[in-house]
Amino acid sequence: MNSTMEKLKERIKDKKYKLTTQRQTILQAFIDAEENHLSAEDVYGLVKQVAPEIGLATIYRTLDLFTELDLLKRLDFGDGRNRYELNDEEFAHFHHHLICVKCNEVSEFEDDMLETLESIIAKKLNFHTIDHQLKVYGYCSKCQEKMKAAGEPIGPTHHA
Repeated sequence: MNSTMEKLKERIKDKKYKLTTQRQTILQAFIDAEENHLSAEDVYGLVKQVAPEIGLATIYRTLDLFTELDLLKRLDFGDGRNRYELNDEEFAHFHHHLICVKCNEVSEFEDDMLETLESIIAKKLNFHTIDHQLKVYGYCSKCQEKMKAAGEPIGPTHHA
């Protein structure tokens, strides 16, 4: 069993919940997934390959529970679907999301440029930041190429 699963199991146990076979299967889907931002439907697609008896309703209930227990982070990328990612030290490094408004692809970048802003906020406003999320909306390189080839305008770049 890998260390990530062991850590997550401990956190469930510490919060006085049982790690049922179904819950473990769902957690394992997150650990094994190549994509880091899974919707309930994505999880269902992965889980039904190994445990076809687990229904979509169980997936939704489990995702809600895991979010409540801080095992998962719920993310909203503005496309009408919640996405989830593991909230584990191995995966919980500060990272930000680039969201393509044309194809809805989500990618991550890890430069934590907000640390300076957090320091300023702490000093000026006496506010201690424990977490932050940055979402940048635009066009991925693939969509930009398609748009250029089709003669579509890419649109202005907005700078604050």
